[in-house]
Amino acid sequence: MSATPPNHRAARRSRRVLAAAAGLATVGALVAAMPAGAASDDRHGHGHGHGRTVDVQLLSFNDLHGNLEPPAGSAGNVSEIQHDGTVKSVPAGGVEYLATSLREARKGNPYSVTAAAGDLVGASPLLSGLFHDEPTIEALNKLDLDVTGVGNHEFDEGAVELARLQNGGCHPTDGCYEEGKEFEGADFPYLAANVTKESTGKPILKPYTVWKKNGVKIGFIGVTLEGTPDIVSANGIKGLEFHDEVETINKYARELDRKGVKSIVALIHEGGSPASTAYNYDCDSPGAGDGISGPIADIAKNITPRVDALVTGHTHQAYVCTIPDPSGKPRMVTSASSYGKLYTDTTLTYDRRTQDIVRTSVKSANRVVSRDQAKAQDMTDLITRWNKLAAPIANRPQGFISADINGRGATTPEKPLGDLIADAQLAGLAPADKGGAQLALMNPGGIRSDLVFKASGSEGDGVVTYGEAFTVQPFTNMMNVVDLTGAQLITALQQQVSGPNEASPKILQVSRGFTYTLDLTKTGADRIVVDSVKLNGEAIDPSKSYRVAMNEFLAGGGDGFTVLKEHTNKLVGASDLDVFNAYLAANSSAGAPIAPPKTDRITVVQ
Repeated sequence: MSATPPNHRAARRSRRVLAAAAGLATVGALVAAMPAGAASDDRHGHGHGHGRTVDVQLLSFNDLHGNLEPPAGSAGNVSEIQHDGTVKSVPAGGVEYLATSLREARKGNPYSVTAAAGDLVGASPLLSGLFHDEPTIEALNKLDLDVTGVGNHEFDEGAVELARLQNGGCHPTDGCYEEGKEFEGADFPYLAANVTKESTGKPILKPYTVWKKNGVKIGFIGVTLEGTPDIVSANGIKGLEFHDEVETINKYARELDRKGVKSIVALIHEGGSPASTAYNYDCDSPGAGDGISGPIADIAKNITPRVDALVTGHTHQAYVCTIPDPSGKPRMVTSASSYGKLYTDTTLTYDRRTQDIVRTSVKSANRVVSRDQAKAQDMTDLITRWNKLAAPIANRPQGFISADINGRGATTPEKPLGDLIADAQLAGLAPADKGGAQLALMNPGGIRSDLVFKASGSEGDGVVTYGEAFTVQPFTNMMNVVDLTGAQLITALQQQVSGPNEASPKILQVSRGFTYTLDLTKTGADRIVVDSVKLNGEAIDPSKSYRVAMNEFLAGGGDGFTVLKEHTNKLVGASDLDVFNAYLAANSSAGAPIAPPKTDRITVVQ
């Protein structure tokens, strides 16, 4: 999603999902069923702070995505700039270590509040995803999370399921997972100020909450990105509207101000891209090309000065930046990468007389969740308990690989794992009775991890288990085979790098035999060299029809690929995960494992 100038945001505000609001009555009960004590939580510390100012510690993170265990492969590393200017890759993450980090950080800080900026669940590894993310909510309760905003992935299973994660109760289809235990739900509030019911105009969750301790009051407003309908399945958000982030935050900041809450933090599930991927990069460096770009830059510049700090997410980047508010004063904007690899430690100096944050005293830094520290035993016990339940499914071997096959951790437009997934989709859907696919397209955001050669358990090196395959593709999207013209195919390629995807390109992964040139020296749609687009060596004919395999998310126009909705002659096949596992089983063995693809389908000019 690209940064949107203020004068164009009205067009985005008009987006709405119109459909029957079946089942949303459950969601309407959320406000009445918030966890007791959510608005006034004294769990963290016992200090009194009788001076004029009090230092409030704000610990924050984002985009955990149910990664309870340390993320595997390159997706589990953070980049760290060394004193000599070199960059080192540091293994990080895992809730056993995140819990230890947060608990150590809170020591000596009687005024400490922990907040998050969405996507804590959804697109989760099997350990959490198999159980509809109940294990992650349980872990977050143990972490003493005080509040979070919603992200787009909180809507992966729909608004009714989000209500269950907040309120508790066993899953309506799968029931309770442990005998004699009923899921208790989150003991922290989920905030969704800019998500309203179409029928009533009211937020489906609390728009804000106020953290209080010994007279100190800090309001938290939570919003997700307005473009959520473009990147989640339409069925789960029927009857909901997603509103402009800036206007929503400004509205509720005024309301909090009228109620006497002068210190406000916005939790925003939208982000940006810093000039460096290193977590300790100086985002405020004045050098040419330094700083941060993307949607959050525009959002931050327009949010009312009443808001004292912005905790952000969505882009999985690490940054601690100051961006001027509308009055020109610097304001802290932070993001802590993803998967629990970092947390942000921010000091907010609270003036008891003005009841506001002393903006000039705000300090913030991202901290690594190191795997060299002690594990939190309660988290180890939680992981062990859920792993035991998951083991019969998770440990089943699916195939064999000869080396790491990078997906999420790949830094190139064409990803080795993306090629492998697209090849699996083509192979599974090429037979005439399966759809007759001639090529396959895979959205890069649907690839959630790497396939790692080193064994994760007792299965042995090179063995791909069901749990590992699930972690790569956790959405269980149904596969579609559709007719697209050559002209529509070319337009789809152009939509990778233009329109909403121009600022942050989404490069589709393509099956073998489909080739083209991506010229990054140009801008927008011109980045696609049209006469280079070929299928099995033959130029794509704009007027010819082609059978194309893709998941249902892409076929519905997800990720800004609106032209893909214009398809015809759709056939629905097996799930993407089933197709992938079938390919692994049919094309690999212990003696002949799959090697990483060469990634020679997209020629990149830089």
